[in-house]
Amino acid sequence: MQSSPVDPTGAMSERHAGFVESLGAFARQHRARAWQGDFGDFLTRVLPANPAGLARTSHQYLWDMLRWYGRESPGDDEHLKARELFRRELFGIDAPLGRVADYFKAAAAGSDVGRRLLLLLGPPSGGKSTLAILLKRGLEEYSRTEEGAVYAIAGSPLHESPLNLVPASLRAEFRASYGIDVQGELSPWARDRLLREYDGDYLRMPVERVFLSEATRVGVGTYAPHDPTTADIADLVGSVDLSKVAEVGDEGDPRAWSWSGAVYAASRGLLEMIEILKVKREFLYLLLTLTQEKNVKVSRFPLIHLDETILAHTNLAEFHKFLQEKENEALLDRMVIIRVPYALSYHEESRIYAKLVAGAPAFRDVHLDPHVLKLAAVFAILTRLVKPEREGLDLARKLRLYAGEQVEGFAANEAERLRAEVPDEGLSGVSPRFIVNAISNAITRSDARSLTSMELLLALKDAIESDARMDAKQKRAWIDFLVTARKDFYNRWVKEDVHRALFASFEEEAQQLLEKYLDEVEASLDNRQVRDPISGENRPPDERFLRAVEEKIKVSDSGKQSFRQEVVRKAMVAFKAGEKFRLSSHSRMNEAIEQYLFAERRDVLRLVTSSARPDDDARAKISAVQRRLVEEYGYDEHSAREALNYVTTLLAQE
Repeated sequence: MQSSPVDPTGAMSERHAGFVESLGAFARQHRARAWQGDFGDFLTRVLPANPAGLARTSHQYLWDMLRWYGRESPGDDEHLKARELFRRELFGIDAPLGRVADYFKAAAAGSDVGRRLLLLLGPPSGGKSTLAILLKRGLEEYSRTEEGAVYAIAGSPLHESPLNLVPASLRAEFRASYGIDVQGELSPWARDRLLREYDGDYLRMPVERVFLSEATRVGVGTYAPHDPTTADIADLVGSVDLSKVAEVGDEGDPRAWSWSGAVYAASRGLLEMIEILKVKREFLYLLLTLTQEKNVKVSRFPLIHLDETILAHTNLAEFHKFLQEKENEALLDRMVIIRVPYALSYHEESRIYAKLVAGAPAFRDVHLDPHVLKLAAVFAILTRLVKPEREGLDLARKLRLYAGEQVEGFAANEAERLRAEVPDEGLSGVSPRFIVNAISNAITRSDARSLTSMELLLALKDAIESDARMDAKQKRAWIDFLVTARKDFYNRWVKEDVHRALFASFEEEAQQLLEKYLDEVEASLDNRQVRDPISGENRPPDERFLRAVEEKIKVSDSGKQSFRQEVVRKAMVAFKAGEKFRLSSHSRMNEAIEQYLFAERRDVLRLVTSSARPDDDARAKISAVQRRLVEEYGYDEHSAREALNYVTTLLAQE
């Protein structure tokens, strides 16, 4: 057997020892939180400390879990706090997450929403499954805390609440004693055990603390449909176990029943139904009756009480097929449907790719230039947008509005209006999986451990052209989106990087230009002269300079006064707050000043980068630019060289 490598510094062994200690502490903590006793002990020692918490419904438990995750979030908005569980994994779908939080809040409050099945509807790879997984993980972690403690009748395959042991005739007295209502009923399994093993003595019935876990089938269940023609409802509710019938002698004995169905595993917690609309209609009726009546009916037994939240998800094709069948209208009335579209902000979409790339071993040693993921996200969002009908608004401008950027001629809240006009936007288009697959293929084909933005565009073009699912018209449209992403976004980003890297004092020069612009604008608005700092003479405001800056962001001559007044107003706000008015204070001024500076320095940049046989001075400047691109702007040597060559080509075309 090969021995483990030795770390001469001891650092590796220290890390190993640290993990072993953490694992040991986790196991000790878990054992310390375990509890076992009988129902009498539970009533006297456990229940009085937290009666309301131990009588929670599944919806109340899930809502409390969501708020527990957001307990340390700043602010008082409980809806924002309730979304904290999802923040590190799901990006760009805040509105659907808010509606999910609203569902649990309303259901926890006892409204009729709690009697509805929650259905997530959206395109593939849009985050539906991840949302369900996060809820299940959240339940597992919360159940290990004191706030999330769950107690059940020991050994029950339904992990049913020990409070169900309270006889119906004593529940009014129980409410008066503990201040809580008991809503559940004993399962056939628990009732049989109570009578057979404990002679009906409720106080002797064993109780234990349980920890929700999908792996152990406690409080978390998942059902994935297979062939509808062979699917058996026993997968949900169990069936007679013939091997046990021989032992107990009666098929109607609870001991002869296999309690392995998914609805029993999810009791007290969450049942995830994957692609729910692919199941038989009898499955749907059973599940919807369970959500509405909190019970299921199986042969040989009376109604079985179950309290669980059902979270289902499906794709658009299955949902549209379901809508076409009129007999499904009654089923739809018993569902709360939340659409989960793709992200429509390229900033949020790029975070999805960053998460997927970070978790893929193939990408760990690969350098991505600083615009690869953003550029891929721009292309993806373009495929998801509906072409706007408003004058002066194209897809690129719409994309920028959705990303929270300022666009000439449109108010900051215009994005909300545009979303409201097209509620189905984001339910189609390219998926994150398509993008990541293209990135992976590009890396696999390349010998270099580096991927540039231009190489990404070529990889996406190849993925589009080789996709057999798309017709020629759609392929042409998507390739056009690649061109838009390159021309309207990447070209600007990469030119700014090279420009800043060439002129090390860029930020200082830009701030000086901003201050000059403010001086000239204030003088222009006040109809006064400007004192020249060099000659000391008074002169009129430099209108030529002002328009040269403003035209960079297409401020019209008729609109210049309102634009200037807005800039001065923001500068005054900063001044009153004791802050310096900077480029970051006004995004459009930032863009205008940067473009003005770039135009002013373009000839220098072209001279340095395009010389076929550069002299020592030009060679030194090129080397310095590449070094700054690597050290300050996130490039590596390969991508820095490619960026510089690309910008040189762009300048030659202008």
